[in-house]
Amino acid sequence: MASKDLNFKVNGKNIGLTKYQGYARNFELIVDEPEMLGGEDSAANPVEYLLAGYAGCLNVVFGIVAKELSIKIKHLEINIDGDINPAKFLGISNEERAGFKSLNVEITLETDSDKEKETLLIDTVKSRCPINDNLSNPTPINYIYN
Repeated sequence: MASKDLNFKVNGKNIGLTKYQGYARNFELIVDEPEMLGGEDSAANPVEYLLAGYAGCLNVVFGIVAKELSIKIKHLEINIDGDINPAKFLGISNEERAGFKSLNVEITLETDSDKEKETLLIDTVKSRCPINDNLSNPTPINYIYN
């Protein structure tokens, strides 16, 4: 049975040269850049939020899928990193893309199951994680200017 689409949103405004104040439901999100990228280093930057969102999404889906597979997660760590060349972002060069060249997702997992069932868990999590889907596949983006 197909379920109804859910809509998620962030609303916010510029509060400084590199600073953004956003709201997701009743949660405030502050975004800034480190000093080396022209910011005040007062909050995580946009790509760090993206990585945190990805890790958080994987974490949620691990919990859902483990429950479905009757797997008890004893320990789970998710560490994600990637390299970005800031030249395009800073307007210095157009040689490389502005985003991550690739991402490394390191998962440390301890369960009460065998390796075969853990592999099924990980594969299912990767296929069902919305952020993994968005990062792995093109997503249409519609810009609306007011």
